[in-house]
Amino acid sequence: MNLELNGVVSTADRMMLVETFVRIVDAGSLSAAARLLETTQPTISRRLKTLEKSLGVRLLQRSTHAMKLTDDGMRCYTRARELLAGWQEFESEIRGAGEEPVGLLRVIAPHAFGQQQLVAPLAEYLQRYPKMAVDWTLHDRTPDFIAEGIDCAIRVGDIPDPSVVAIRLGEVPRIVVCAPAVLAGRERPTHPEQLGDLPWIAVSSFYRNEVALTHRQSGETLRFPIQPRLFTDNLYAMRNSALLGVGVALGSSWALREELEAGRLVQLTPDWEAAPLPIHLIYPPARFYPARLRRFIDIMKVAVPQAFGILPPA
Repeated sequence: MNLELNGVVSTADRMMLVETFVRIVDAGSLSAAARLLETTQPTISRRLKTLEKSLGVRLLQRSTHAMKLTDDGMRCYTRARELLAGWQEFESEIRGAGEEPVGLLRVIAPHAFGQQQLVAPLAEYLQRYPKMAVDWTLHDRTPDFIAEGIDCAIRVGDIPDPSVVAIRLGEVPRIVVCAPAVLAGRERPTHPEQLGDLPWIAVSSFYRNEVALTHRQSGETLRFPIQPRLFTDNLYAMRNSALLGVGVALGSSWALREELEAGRLVQLTPDWEAAPLPIHLIYPPARFYPARLRRFIDIMKVAVPQAFGILPPA
């Protein structure tokens, strides 16, 4: 599309050029911005040149291996982000709270939850809003929201980054289990002091060499060292290894419930549990949030506690 006619760039095209420039800076390269905007690198390059020509300034200094904002580019970037935020807020207010979401929502979800428990609320979101599409990526990490163009992420565990907005969706109890064969005829442990000498499977994302358990009634907490035979960062790998008798494991109760009911696993120290893992939905702060994100948050607030059989936060 030819953005420029007789040296004049329309207002609508200027907004697209401004958004392209912001995306380039946030993503760190023209090629990354092209992926986020679902277009080609030459198109992004042409838009940048058109914006620079329209403004009469050089915004970026580019070489083969680096890209740097000029002084004019820095000023332009700051004002451009404010302009985009104001325009998006204006659109949101005009359309009203009842607007139907349209477009693409990019979400990062944990591997274990994202391939099973969260698929049902995801399907509900897509059924309720037929004009939406979702990019559902499974990672056990906090994304770089701006650079990767991610709308939100679902995270298990504490959120160490104070710069993000975090909505607590609930929390998941964790229990100690093993296959009956691991006990080898010995009495089933009822106290944490009986667990340290058993072989262990460590979920390295949350514990490696030490486990802390708290008594459900008294609140007493005991810590004891473990010597794992297997380290893994995957909940399903832990569960399957426990089923095969590799060792004792501490895991989320929802992932172990079916195996416990079938007798393939047994719960150890039933009066003692590890601290429950909080589940958060996180996203970057902004002056406004698009309908696609607001509607997704509304569904997840209800669906996540139901999916895991847990109580929502007070």
